[in-house]
Amino acid sequence: MIVLASASPRRRELLSAAGVLFTVRPADVDEAQTPGEEPVAYALRVAASKARAVDAERVLAADTVVHLDGEVLHKPGVAEAAIATLRRLSGREHTVTTAVVLRAPVERSVVVHTRVCFRALLDDDIARYVATGEPLDRAGAYAIQGGGGALVDWIDGSYTNVVGLPLRETLAMLAR
Repeated sequence: MIVLASASPRRRELLSAAGVLFTVRPADVDEAQTPGEEPVAYALRVAASKARAVDAERVLAADTVVHLDGEVLHKPGVAEAAIATLRRLSGREHTVTTAVVLRAPVERSVVVHTRVCFRALLDDDIARYVATGEPLDRAGAYAIQGGGGALVDWIDGSYTNVVGLPLRETLAMLAR
Protein backbone atom coordinates (compact mmCIF):
# COMPACT_ATOMS: atom_id res chain seq x y z
CA MET A 1 0.00 0.00 0.00
CA ILE A 2 1.28 3.45 -0.86
CA VAL A 3 0.26 6.90 0.27
CA LEU A 4 -0.58 9.36 -2.48
CA ALA A 5 0.55 12.81 -1.35
CA SER A 6 -1.86 14.56 -3.69
CA ALA A 7 -5.41 15.89 -3.66
CA SER A 8 -5.65 15.53 -7.46
CA PRO A 9 -8.75 13.59 -8.47
CA ARG A 10 -7.09 12.83 -11.81
CA ARG A 11 -4.13 11.13 -10.15
CA ARG A 12 -6.51 9.11 -7.96
CA GLU A 13 -8.52 8.04 -11.02
CA LEU A 14 -5.42 7.01 -12.97
CA LEU A 15 -3.96 4.97 -10.09
CA SER A 16 -7.31 3.33 -9.36
CA ALA A 17 -7.78 2.40 -13.01
CA ALA A 18 -4.31 0.81 -12.96
CA GLY A 19 -5.25 -1.29 -9.91
CA VAL A 20 -2.83 0.40 -7.51
CA LEU A 21 -3.82 0.21 -3.84
CA PHE A 22 -3.31 3.54 -2.12
CA THR A 23 -4.58 5.94 0.48
CA VAL A 24 -4.67 9.69 0.03
CA ARG A 25 -2.90 12.14 2.32
CA PRO A 26 -2.44 15.44 0.49
CA ALA A 27 0.81 17.18 1.36
CA ASP A 28 0.64 20.76 2.54
CA VAL A 29 3.63 22.41 0.90
CA ASP A 30 4.37 25.79 -0.63
CA GLU A 31 3.97 25.33 -4.38
CA ALA A 32 5.06 28.84 -5.35
CA GLN A 33 7.64 29.01 -8.10
CA THR A 34 10.82 30.79 -7.05
CA PRO A 35 12.15 33.62 -9.23
CA GLY A 36 14.21 32.27 -12.11
CA GLU A 37 13.31 28.64 -11.37
CA GLU A 38 13.18 26.59 -14.58
CA PRO A 39 10.00 24.55 -15.21
CA VAL A 40 11.60 21.11 -14.80
CA ALA A 41 13.45 22.06 -11.61
CA TYR A 42 10.24 23.60 -10.28
CA ALA A 43 8.17 20.45 -10.90
CA LEU A 44 10.83 18.22 -9.37
CA ARG A 45 11.24 20.42 -6.29
CA VAL A 46 7.50 20.55 -5.61
CA ALA A 47 7.02 16.79 -6.12
CA ALA A 48 9.95 16.01 -3.80
CA SER A 49 8.62 18.45 -1.19
CA LYS A 50 5.24 16.72 -1.29
CA ALA A 51 6.83 13.27 -0.91
CA ARG A 52 8.94 14.40 2.05
CA ALA A 53 6.05 16.19 3.79
CA VAL A 54 4.03 13.02 4.38
CA ASP A 55 5.08 10.71 7.20
CA ALA A 56 4.67 7.22 5.76
CA GLU A 57 6.86 4.35 4.62
CA ARG A 58 5.87 4.48 0.92
CA VAL A 59 4.85 7.87 -0.46
CA LEU A 60 4.09 8.79 -4.07
CA ALA A 61 3.95 12.44 -5.08
CA ALA A 62 3.83 14.30 -8.37
CA ASP A 63 3.71 17.78 -9.80
CA THR A 64 2.66 18.69 -13.33
CA VAL A 65 3.58 21.92 -15.07
CA VAL A 66 2.60 23.27 -18.45
CA HIS A 67 5.27 25.46 -19.99
CA LEU A 68 5.71 27.56 -23.09
CA ASP A 69 8.86 29.43 -24.09
CA GLY A 70 10.46 28.61 -20.72
CA GLU A 71 7.54 30.04 -18.73
CA VAL A 72 5.28 27.97 -16.48
CA LEU A 73 1.60 28.50 -17.25
CA HIS A 74 0.01 28.21 -13.82
CA LYS A 75 -3.66 27.67 -13.01
CA PRO A 76 -5.36 30.86 -14.17
CA GLY A 77 -7.96 31.12 -11.41
CA VAL A 78 -10.07 33.70 -13.27
CA ALA A 79 -11.64 33.81 -16.72
CA GLU A 80 -9.51 36.69 -18.01
CA ALA A 81 -6.28 34.87 -17.23
CA ALA A 82 -7.61 31.63 -18.78
CA ILE A 83 -8.50 33.51 -21.98
CA ALA A 84 -5.03 35.05 -22.16
CA THR A 85 -3.35 31.67 -21.62
CA LEU A 86 -5.46 29.91 -24.23
CA ARG A 87 -4.73 32.67 -26.74
CA ARG A 88 -1.00 32.13 -26.12
CA LEU A 89 -1.37 28.38 -26.69
CA SER A 90 -3.49 28.77 -29.83
CA GLY A 91 -1.80 27.16 -32.83
CA ARG A 92 1.37 26.52 -30.85
CA GLU A 93 3.31 23.66 -29.34
CA HIS A 94 4.01 23.59 -25.61
CA THR A 95 5.36 21.06 -23.12
CA VAL A 96 3.71 19.30 -20.21
CA THR A 97 6.20 18.05 -17.63
CA THR A 98 5.39 15.84 -14.68
CA ALA A 99 7.88 15.01 -11.96
CA VAL A 100 7.02 11.88 -9.99
CA VAL A 101 8.77 11.09 -6.72
CA LEU A 102 8.50 7.81 -4.83
CA ARG A 103 9.88 7.60 -1.30
CA ALA A 104 9.90 3.93 -0.28
CA PRO A 105 12.10 4.56 1.84
CA VAL A 106 14.80 5.39 -0.71
CA GLU A 107 13.73 8.33 -2.83
CA ARG A 108 13.50 7.84 -6.59
CA SER A 109 12.19 10.18 -9.21
CA VAL A 110 11.30 10.37 -12.86
CA VAL A 111 10.51 13.37 -15.03
CA VAL A 112 8.32 12.91 -18.11
CA HIS A 113 7.80 15.42 -20.92
CA THR A 114 5.00 15.44 -23.47
CA ARG A 115 4.73 17.84 -26.37
CA VAL A 116 1.22 19.15 -27.01
CA CYS A 117 0.09 21.28 -29.92
CA PHE A 118 -3.16 23.23 -29.92
CA ARG A 119 -5.09 23.85 -33.09
CA ALA A 120 -5.61 27.49 -34.03
CA LEU A 121 -8.39 28.68 -31.73
CA LEU A 122 -11.07 31.22 -32.54
CA ASP A 123 -12.10 33.67 -29.84
CA ASP A 124 -15.50 31.92 -29.79
CA ASP A 125 -13.80 28.56 -29.12
CA ILE A 126 -11.93 30.07 -26.20
CA ALA A 127 -14.98 31.87 -24.80
CA ARG A 128 -17.12 28.71 -24.94
CA TYR A 129 -14.46 26.64 -23.20
CA VAL A 130 -13.73 29.22 -20.51
CA ALA A 131 -17.50 29.55 -19.85
CA THR A 132 -17.50 25.89 -18.74
CA GLY A 133 -15.26 26.82 -15.80
CA GLU A 134 -13.02 23.83 -16.49
CA PRO A 135 -9.85 25.79 -17.36
CA LEU A 136 -9.84 27.95 -14.22
CA ASP A 137 -8.26 25.31 -11.95
CA ARG A 138 -6.01 23.61 -14.51
CA ALA A 139 -2.36 24.19 -15.25
CA GLY A 140 -2.16 25.73 -18.71
CA ALA A 141 -5.91 26.51 -18.54
CA TYR A 142 -7.05 23.21 -20.05
CA ALA A 143 -7.90 19.62 -19.21
CA ILE A 144 -7.07 17.25 -22.06
CA GLN A 145 -9.33 14.57 -20.58
CA GLY A 146 -12.25 17.01 -20.58
CA GLY A 147 -13.48 19.69 -22.91
CA GLY A 148 -9.91 20.88 -23.42
CA GLY A 149 -9.24 17.78 -25.50
CA ALA A 150 -11.11 19.47 -28.36
CA LEU A 151 -8.47 22.23 -28.40
CA VAL A 152 -5.59 19.83 -29.00
CA ASP A 153 -4.34 19.12 -32.51
CA TRP A 154 -1.75 16.49 -31.52
CA ILE A 155 0.44 15.18 -28.71
CA ASP A 156 3.84 13.54 -28.79
CA GLY A 157 4.39 11.45 -25.68
CA SER A 158 2.34 10.25 -22.76
CA TYR A 159 -1.35 11.14 -22.69
CA THR A 160 -1.59 10.23 -18.99
CA ASN A 161 1.29 12.62 -18.32
CA VAL A 162 -0.84 15.45 -19.72
CA VAL A 163 -3.72 14.31 -17.50
CA GLY A 164 -1.38 14.58 -14.49
CA LEU A 165 0.47 11.30 -13.88
CA PRO A 166 2.58 9.38 -16.41
CA LEU A 167 1.25 5.90 -15.67
CA ARG A 168 3.83 3.76 -17.47
CA GLU A 169 6.74 5.40 -15.69
CA THR A 170 4.94 5.56 -12.35
CA LEU A 171 4.00 1.89 -12.45
CA ALA A 172 7.57 0.95 -13.39
CA MET A 173 8.85 2.86 -10.35
CA LEU A 174 6.31 1.18 -8.08
CA ALA A 175 7.27 -2.27 -9.43
CA ARG A 176 10.95 -1.81 -8.47
